[in-house]
Amino acid sequence: MKKSFERKYLPEFVYGGIDGAVTTFAVVSGVLGASLSASIVLILGFANLIADGFSMAVSNYLSVKSRNDVQGKRANAVKSALATFASFCAIGFIPLFSFVMALVTNNPLTIKNQFYYSILLTLIALGCVGWVKGKISQKNEIKSSVHTILIGGIAAALAFATGYLIKNLVIG
Repeated sequence: MKKSFERKYLPEFVYGGIDGAVTTFAVVSGVLGASLSASIVLILGFANLIADGFSMAVSNYLSVKSRNDVQGKRANAVKSALATFASFCAIGFIPLFSFVMALVTNNPLTIKNQFYYSILLTLIALGCVGWVKGKISQKNEIKSSVHTILIGGIAAALAFATGYLIKNLVIG
């Protein structure tokens, strides 16, 4: 990739990628915190990928278009929105990967550990997004990775606790 392209769409990559991984993993965590099935994880996870990814892309499009109108700029709102959507979906799929593999392979070890694999893969994905963000913005890559992982971890913990608490309030 050319440096100008990397820098031009870095905000969309970071924004879409982090939100995709965080919100999808939050869905996974919330569903499992409520002790619901892996099929519910997949249904809600993919619904999140499509609906939230689309919502973010449209919001990004409208934001860039508004900024263009106000500041007289000519940034490509469609490319910006597509970059956000693609990053959201690609990186947001990672927390679901182990659940898809468990479904496809029917491997007992994968089925038993799909949540732990999801945690590991999500941490790696968030770390990679943080690393890319640090590298392109010429900041410390390790600090950027750790910061990104912490944000995702806090969101996942909140989602898991929410699912767990609501399950106990509703089901008792």
